[in-house]
Parts: sequence; C-alpha cells; structure tokens
Amino acid sequence: MAYTYQELHKMTVAQLREVAKGIENDAVRGYTTMHKHELLPALCKVLGLETYEHHDVVGIDKARLKAQIQTLKAQRDAALAAGDREQLLEARHRIKRLKRKLRRSMV
Repeated sequence: MAYTYQELHKMTVAQLREVAKGIENDAVRGYTTMHKHELLPALCKVLGLETYEHHDVVGIDKARLKAQIQTLKAQRDAALAAGDREQLLEARHRIKRLKRKLRRSMV
C-alpha cells in the first residue's frame, strides 16, 4: 500500500512497526526498538516520501506579493539610511501586512 507522510505521521508506533515489518532495507533495520521520531524519517526515506509538508498559496499571486515586499525592503533600507522615521515605520508596517497576508493564504 502506498502511504503519504500525513498517514504515517498520524499512525502509532505499533502501526509504524507493522509497516516496517514488510520492508527489507538497512534504514529500517532494528525497527522493533525504534521510537516514532526515529522510525518515521526512516520509513519516509525507504518509501521515497518527503519528511515535511508543502504549503500551497491559494487565492493570491505569491510572486507579485514577494516582489512588493522586496521593493518595500529597499524603501525601508533607504529610509533607515536617510533617518526618516515616518517612512521607515510605514514601510515596515506594509511589509508586515503583506507577509501576514501571504501566510494566511497558505494551505
């Protein structure tokens, strides 16, 4: 059976050991004494799964937002060099808002 990282992550140690029982590989050798934090990455390596979750951005244009953040960072640096506190705070606030918007749209 093909497993996903999410399915393996939700399994108990006993269930992970049952999965490892049917696999002949050096990475899972000694699976009976492994803990979950050791067994899960070993199983992912053997099964060819990535050990982290990918987050997709939904509903917004990620590239456009990141480009805006980069221009705002340049404005922020220029305001810092010029000593313009008002422009500095405005740029930092807008950067923070865009980053929060980006994070909220991740699924």
